[in-house]
Amino acid sequence: MSDIQNQIKETVTSNDVVLFMKGTKSMPQCGFSSRVAGVLNFMGVEYKDVNVLADEAIRQGIKDYSDWPTIPQLYVKGEFVGGCDIVTEMTLSGELDQLFDEKGIKYSKEAADKIREANAS
Repeated sequence: MSDIQNQIKETVTSNDVVLFMKGTKSMPQCGFSSRVAGVLNFMGVEYKDVNVLADEAIRQGIKDYSDWPTIPQLYVKGEFVGGCDIVTEMTLSGELDQLFDEKGIKYSKEAADKIREANAS
C-alpha cells in the first residue's frame, strides 16, 4: 500500500464519519459535495471533511482506495457508504438513519424526518 493509501486508511479508520469532498464542510466547492455536506450538517452529524482539491494525490488516491470514480465519498466507521446519489437515496429512504443507529453515530432524527418531509412528493 502506498503512503497515500495508508494516509486515507488512517483517516477513515480513526474518524467515525469522513466525507472526502471538493471544498470543506463550511465552503463546499461543488454541488454534489454541497448536497452531502448539507445533509450531514443539517442532521447534526459530527464528521471529518477532507478537501480533495487541496491535494491531487488524495483526490486520485481516494478513487483508487474505494474503487469509486467520483467525489464526494462518505465513510462511516471505516466503511465506504457511497457518493451523492447513494447518500441522497439513503437519506430519503431512512437507510442512512438505520446505518447511523447501527454504527452508534449521533444525529438528529427530527432533522432527518424534516428532510424526508420536504422531499415527499
